[in-house]
Amino acid sequence: MTGSIAGIGSSFPPALDQQEAWDGFFAAHYGDSRLARRVWHTAGIDRRHSAVDPRVEDLSGAGTGVRMERFAELAVPLACDAVAAALRVSGVDANEIELLTVASCTGYVTPGVDILVARELGLRASVQRLHIGHMGCYAAIPALAATADAATARGKVGVTVCVELTSLHLQPPTDDLEQIVAHALFSDAAAAAVIVPDAPGLEIVDVVACTDTSTSELMTWRITDLGFRMRLSPKVPAVLDGHVLAVTVDLLERHGLHIDDVARWAIHPGGPRIIDTVARRLGLDVDDVSASRDTLRRHGNCSSATTLLVLEELSARSDIGAGQYVVAMAFGPGLTLYTMLLRTR
Repeated sequence: MTGSIAGIGSSFPPALDQQEAWDGFFAAHYGDSRLARRVWHTAGIDRRHSAVDPRVEDLSGAGTGVRMERFAELAVPLACDAVAAALRVSGVDANEIELLTVASCTGYVTPGVDILVARELGLRASVQRLHIGHMGCYAAIPALAATADAATARGKVGVTVCVELTSLHLQPPTDDLEQIVAHALFSDAAAAAVIVPDAPGLEIVDVVACTDTSTSELMTWRITDLGFRMRLSPKVPAVLDGHVLAVTVDLLERHGLHIDDVARWAIHPGGPRIIDTVARRLGLDVDDVSASRDTLRRHGNCSSATTLLVLEELSARSDIGAGQYVVAMAFGPGLTLYTMLLRTR
């Protein structure tokens, strides 16, 4: 018995054009800085999604308590919509769900999002819940793995949902390049996957992780009095460059596979340089990374939800034959690289 992704669904706050966001708020926020303008226009994004539109409501001076109140208000309906969409795609009824796994690094509320989503969707009182916090952009992969393990070991029907509201953590004006990059890239979304034992879909075959703790300070997410503040060093792609090939080869060789045996790639689009680094190190062509680039262009970097969005994009293209392999990978604090091998069935 193995767990398979039977359906993926997503939900987004209102779209915000990248250029309009710059013209309507961020240009003034950064004093029309040439550096900020260049970062903004080379982020590879046409539009993002923003639960809180900074042109309407500027949270940059708001306390963390206010931001967490908004998280509780906004995250639950967004997550519910994503789960409902995934259930429709999979054909699974909400009453069949036995495990709900929630991943988020952008807010806290107790009772947690897992409990509140279960209540709003009318899930059974006996539903088991798992909350994964503060893993950042790679959280979807261990979340999927945990849900798939429950399907494999105990025959559980599960849902994984990632919900991130990065717009709640707008920081005060600064000339700090790392803050400018973070605000240029990150976006809001929820994405969910229904995982069923021995079902048609994307079978979760294996997972490999690698954490380089010597570089842990290059990407951080600190709680401050003014929300959560990110450090995102420009050295991150270089660290990824040093690990991605070995980790990917390790994952594939466990199953007698090589890079050429992979039909599709779901690479977390942390930014254009991340995609470029992975493509170069693995020898991938333009088509191999097109789903990742398209996801970044249309949605921005939605933290943990993004890997599921790329897998959803690949599924929508409906050109993956039975028995073919897909590799998903994502990166985040640690610095950590997670890779997942999937097979169509």
